[in-house]
Order: sequence, then structure tokens, then C-alpha cells
Amino acid sequence: GLTVAIFTTSTPGEPLTMFDRTLDACRRIRYPHTTYLLDDTRDPRFCELAERYGAVRLELVDVPGAKAGKINRALAATSEDFILVLDPDHVPFPEFLDRVLGHFDDERVGFVQVSQAYYNQRRSFTAAGAAEQTYAFYGPGQMGLYGHGACVAIGANCTFRRTALESIHGHGIGLAEDLVTAIRIHAAGWKSVYVPEVVSRGLVPEDLGSFYRQQLKWARGVYEVAFSELPGLGRRLAWRQRLSYLAIGTYYLFGVTTPLFLAIPYLFLWFGVQPAVLPFAEFITVVTPVGLVGAMIYLAVQRWMCDRATERGIHWRGLALKIACWPVFLAGTLLAVVQADVPYIPTAKEAVRGRFVRLAWPQLLLIALYFATLVHVLAVRAFHTGEGSLKLSVEAVWGMV
Repeated sequence: GLTVAIFTTSTPGEPLTMFDRTLDACRRIRYPHTTYLLDDTRDPRFCELAERYGAVRLELVDVPGAKAGKINRALAATSEDFILVLDPDHVPFPEFLDRVLGHFDDERVGFVQVSQAYYNQRRSFTAAGAAEQTYAFYGPGQMGLYGHGACVAIGANCTFRRTALESIHGHGIGLAEDLVTAIRIHAAGWKSVYVPEVVSRGLVPEDLGSFYRQQLKWARGVYEVAFSELPGLGRRLAWRQRLSYLAIGTYYLFGVTTPLFLAIPYLFLWFGVQPAVLPFAEFITVVTPVGLVGAMIYLAVQRWMCDRATERGIHWRGLALKIACWPVFLAGTLLAVVQADVPYIPTAKEAVRGRFVRLAWPQLLLIALYFATLVHVLAVRAFHTGEGSLKLSVEAVWGMV
């Protein structure tokens, strides 16, 4: 007996075939609902597609605030009590709403978020790595946040109670509009629920440029929330919620720490500068338990992943992609410090090829530096080091590794 609207947005340049699949899947959702296509493409084919699948097309052209702006405009034009925000690249399963709506029996629940999963993660290394980076977040990460009353609303697959959105004057706008919305809803006294089930699958970025653009937007947006949103709303949040939302932003400090970490062996091998004076055996004694415990925790929490059949394992592609992303995270941090604007650009729904060298120049430069350092070390040892000093120090071995 609950009235439900599904909002999905279209933007100029997005492929029509993607909407064909998504709107067809929305029609197949079993629970009674109305699907709305929030359209600003000016393309009559989108109107025809909406009619074919029984969706209502709302023409929202040049609405400020990107996707969030369209959602707020559509809220004013509709009346359903519950709104499922669905990205156009996500294909919902027929049982989607059946797995969600029961949680709203608690009238204090403002939104219900479900897991996010993908159907294109095998198409490229970038897609596989980007998907692997999300497994721990959408499994044990979101479950832990839910336990602290700080479940995060994601831009896709989130169902809102209309009165909760109205109590905060509509969906938040910004680069991290979903995080802003979650914080404001919690600050207004509403609860949230996280359902760790895969009831839809969508697209993950398949090329490096699209992935970088997405990460830069998120990095800049999360810092924006930490600097501008949390200070004003902090007193209305529980301490667990404040700590959780503050900790979320520390992920992108990886962009600051990684270049320092990468510089240490080069400083030693070129200039003899050591970050610390510590016997190598003592270093191994200290670091080994930390590494082992960290690996054991990482493997243990995989029992709470949302799709254990496909998500378990050693996510080395995700780690490689995270390390490669440090220049992007660093750029997001610096842009946040100087309060520079970053335009909201939707993540590309189709792979864009031919830009790898231009995008990967920091990593290629590091590889070149690596080989130059190897040649330098070998030359020094072959031509400038006495025979009695050829024994490698543990610091040199560690630096070369």
C-alpha cells in the first residue's frame, strides 16, 4: 500500500541503449510503482523510450545542481511517499522494492541503502580494479557505519522517505551530494538502514580517464563535506556519527602519504638520506606482526561481503589502482585546500580509449626513475665502491626492493 516513485536521470551524450535496459528492468520490478525519467537531453527518442516502458518523462532542461537538482525539481512535481534514486546505468532486479520497503515500517527511518554491484567488471583491468575497491566498503564498511548510525546514502540504489528529504529542504547538492544528504538526514533526527544485498547491478568505469575523473570528484567532494558540512551539523550528530563521517574523508589522504612513502627509497639510494635509524632485524620484527594481523583482518572480514561467490580473494588490482591514483587524490586534496571548484561531470558510461599515456605520465615517470636508480646503484657499486665495501647493507637491500 505504499506509493513509490523511481527517479532516474538522463544527461546529453549518454547512450540510449543503456536507458532501454534500465527502463525495461524498472518496469519488471514487482512492487507497484511509477518510474520517472528526469530528462534534459532534448532528444525525442528518450520520450518514445519512456512511453514504451510505461515511464513518465519529466523534461528538466538546464536545471542547476546536476543530478541532485533534477531530483529536487522532480520532488516538487510528484507526490509519492517513497523515492528510489536509481542511476541510469543500474539494472534493478524484480525483487528490489520487496527487499527495501519493509524497513520503512519504522517511521523514524529516513532512507534505506542497498549494496552496489556491477556487471561490467570483467571488461578491463580498470573496471576490475575499480570494482574490487568497492567490495570492502559495500560489505563490512557500510555494515559498520550502519551499526554506528552513520550509514551513507550512495548516489544509486537509495530509497528515501519523502518527508525525510523535505525535512532537509531536498536532496543535497555538490560533488558528494549523497554524503551531504546522509549527514543532513541523520542530523535532522532520522535513522537509516543498510541492506547488504545485491538487488541491482550497474556499470563501473572501464577506462583510466573515467576512473580518474570519478575519483577526483569524490576526493574534492568528501573534503568539501568535512570542511563545510560537518562543522555546522556536528552538534546535532551523535559522537559515533561525527567520528564515522570524519574518518571517511581520511581515505583520500592517501594522496599525501603515498608520494612521501615512494620518495624514501630514492632519497636513500641517491643521497644516503634515511628516514629513521633502525636495525633492519628490529624493523622486520616490528613490521611482520602488523602486516600479518592486517592481512588476517582483511581476509576475515570477507565473510561479510555482499556477493561472497565473486567478491572474495586478494584484490590486487584494486590495490594497484589505488596506488596509481595518488596523483588524483593529491590533486583533490590541494583543490580542497584552495577551495577550487570542480565541475560535476557524470562518469562515462562507455569506455574512452587512446588517452593512457597522457593520463599515466606520473606512473610512467616513476617507472623511468626506478630504472634510472637501478642503473645508478649498479654504476656506483661497479665503478666507485671499493671491494671491501661491496657488502650490501640491509638499508640498501630494503631500498632497492
